[in-house]
Amino acid sequence: QVQLVESGGGLVQPGGSLRLSCTASGIIFSLYNMNWYRQAPGREREFVAGITRVGSANYAVSVKDRFTISRDNAKKMVYLQMNSLKPEDTAVYYCNARQVYTGNDYWGQGTQVTVSS
Repeated sequence: QVQLVESGGGLVQPGGSLRLSCTASGIIFSLYNMNWYRQAPGREREFVAGITRVGSANYAVSVKDRFTISRDNAKKMVYLQMNSLKPEDTAVYYCNARQVYTGNDYWGQGTQVTVSS
């Protein structure tokens, strides 16, 4: 059974930082591209950041230079370091594991991030 479990969300003031973590089980982690998405109230889920099996990262324009994605294949974990947070970063953040050549696509339950003073 595949499980992706996010943690690290919470309430933070504008300009603050949070680090999200996602622990994977039930998959061969090193064979998956890992992504973070987010969904704000009333909006569609959107891509935030992704990291390939070999560690190549890409980011949404809105978070580039503020967020950093990383992975630890030995621990089967992916991280999202979020700095200089803004109120518009408020959303539920989801971890995603995707394997392009098989079509396997798994999601976590999400963790709430609220940026407010």
